[in-house]
Amino acid sequence: MGSASNAFKPIRSTLDKDFLVVTLDLPGHGRSPYQKGELMDPHSLALRVLEELSAASIDKFHLAGNSLGGWIAMEMAAIAPGRVRSLVGIAPAGLWLNPYNARYPGTALARFLARYTVKLAPTALHFEIARRLGFADVSPRWQEFSYELCLDAAIAMASAEGYYPAWDGMLLKRFDRQISDSISVTIIFGDSDRTLPETSCQERSLAPKHARWIIFSDTGHAPMWDSPLDVIDEIKKAAGAAK
Repeated sequence: MGSASNAFKPIRSTLDKDFLVVTLDLPGHGRSPYQKGELMDPHSLALRVLEELSAASIDKFHLAGNSLGGWIAMEMAAIAPGRVRSLVGIAPAGLWLNPYNARYPGTALARFLARYTVKLAPTALHFEIARRLGFADVSPRWQEFSYELCLDAAIAMASAEGYYPAWDGMLLKRFDRQISDSISVTIIFGDSDRTLPETSCQERSLAPKHARWIIFSDTGHAPMWDSPLDVIDEIKKAAGAAK
């Protein structure tokens, strides 16, 4: 949420060597437009993605998704178990003890700041103080981030017209569906995830009982940024287990 498919740049080129990789932008994110009134709850978005894959003649597939994308991936696996071969939830949303009943102020502030400072971002992000302001809460390894990664993320957040509709679509909901044990499932979280902290947003009882649950050290809410090689390895393991 508030991101775009280019968030997977750090792992995309390596995965391309072994998979036909299809990345998606949610409505109102990246290059995907948002139409007012469009259903933005995770279940509806999962149905939308399944329809898009069918239209592209992609019948069976492996899934990986981060944050809201991870929740949508879990919904897809629950809806269409015959199509999903494996699932890797990368810091997936929806596994919280108590559903949110209002927008979380911290993330609303992030959207506000990104929207009104985006014109300064191409210059400001050359300076450490700006990168710290934008990414220190996201990652313990923010100092290692490339200028390109930071700029892509800032532009994605600033231009995400679907951000608040997606937030509202999660309110009063959590992931509570069953995923078939025929699907290889891996759940990954970082030990420094401040966006979805362990104390309230990583409820293991809501995940499939057969899921592999992995915690990456020195990693925040975007493990594909902080621990790209480890994420690639787990995606390959999950896909391999499904063969």
